[in-house]
Amino acid sequence: MAKYLISFPSGAMDVPDDELPAVADAAHAVVREAKAAGVWVFGGGIDESVPPVLVGGDKTVTDGTYPQTSRIEGGYAVLEVPTREEAVERAARIAVACRCAQELRVFAHDPES
Repeated sequence: MAKYLISFPSGAMDVPDDELPAVADAAHAVVREAKAAGVWVFGGGIDESVPPVLVGGDKTVTDGTYPQTSRIEGGYAVLEVPTREEAVERAARIAVACRCAQELRVFAHDPES
């Protein structure tokens, strides 16, 4: 089984405010279904009101982040499924619920994780 990252930037979800509760309900239903199927590893949305920091090995904390990752935001889910086809199917379910396309990436196999 492989772990897949399914994600979207917050700007991709162009939903009127009055429809957000329905989107949340649909997304939560997809999450509950993935949990019931035993494929849910982790998920959530980045709290964009909290700015990122870099933490060094000496515990130094610096405001900001790497320039190439300054725009990490939006929603993320990590699922563990047996095939890429199932990952695509589950990403499509999230796309329907969130009303926007989802990016799908596979994690490299690591026997320790």
